[in-house]
Amino acid sequence: MKQQSRFGRVTSKSAYSFAAWGLLAVLLIVCAVRAPYLFTASGIGGLLVSAVPLVLVVMGITVTALVGSGVDLSAGPLMIFVNVTLIKVLFDQQIGSPVAVIAWALGIGVLIQVIQAIVITVARIEPVIVTLSAFLALSGINLVILAQPGGQAPRWLAEWGSGRSILAPMTIVLITAILGWWAFTRTQLFTNLRLVGSNQRTAFVSGVPVTMIRVVAHGISGLLIGAGGLAYTGQIASGNPTQGGTYTLAAITALVLGGISLAGGRGGVLGSIPGAIAVTLISFTLTTFSLGSMASFVVQLSYGLILVAALLISVIIPSLWRKRQEVKAS
Repeated sequence: MKQQSRFGRVTSKSAYSFAAWGLLAVLLIVCAVRAPYLFTASGIGGLLVSAVPLVLVVMGITVTALVGSGVDLSAGPLMIFVNVTLIKVLFDQQIGSPVAVIAWALGIGVLIQVIQAIVITVARIEPVIVTLSAFLALSGINLVILAQPGGQAPRWLAEWGSGRSILAPMTIVLITAILGWWAFTRTQLFTNLRLVGSNQRTAFVSGVPVTMIRVVAHGISGLLIGAGGLAYTGQIASGNPTQGGTYTLAAITALVLGGISLAGGRGGVLGSIPGAIAVTLISFTLTTFSLGSMASFVVQLSYGLILVAALLISVIIPSLWRKRQEVKAS
């Protein structure tokens, strides 16, 4: 009975992630039939190279969603802003030191997210308005900085995108991010962050510094998005100012698929990471079919259908689970 009750508690806590894990399992089965080379060392390495930038961005917007800031529409353009500024500001000036490059990427991400947090908390403007404004502004600025794809990353960073094996730099980046998240979830800061997202008034009455917690949450989000921009630069070994909207759409799809509550307080990377990998696998899986010029349309359609299905599942599964537990209790 104790083992069953423990299993029940774990399952209940992770119910939000069922849709992401379910879709990921289905896609892996399809890939096993259509593209078995994915399960080789180079295939898994290539998948990680493709998935890690999106995984990091989704982890970033998971933090802001948990604290109650809703969907961060600026995440994609911010990741691209890190990418194009690395190319034009650092690499064009022959600044390729790993310390300088990593500090720049993470610092830019944190700075812009903290600015947005201050506007949201101090000026009391709705987060969706602030992040939409940042989305539009950064998308334009990216094109001003780098009018078209180009530039070249230093050799050490370009090697991140080789994807020749599982034990590659991208894997180390991903493992570091996951371990960092694990440590973060065991702090009082994370507890306060979820409390603010669940009920801001209760958090305030309990003595939690709500404004500071929200600013710090955005800073952590910026750290992860900045790391995503660095990983993306390694993936393509150059700059591309046009992918901000695409990454925002993919990140939101992964976030919703991962069962993260857009109202705040519920969810975690147990859902958002498999959600991001599943979204990456959608594009990969569709390339195994002969779709021709329809491929891009089908990918966008898939994202839309997944968003709708994930929203339904995130409501239905927890409801069914609660009813089942109530029946057992009675």
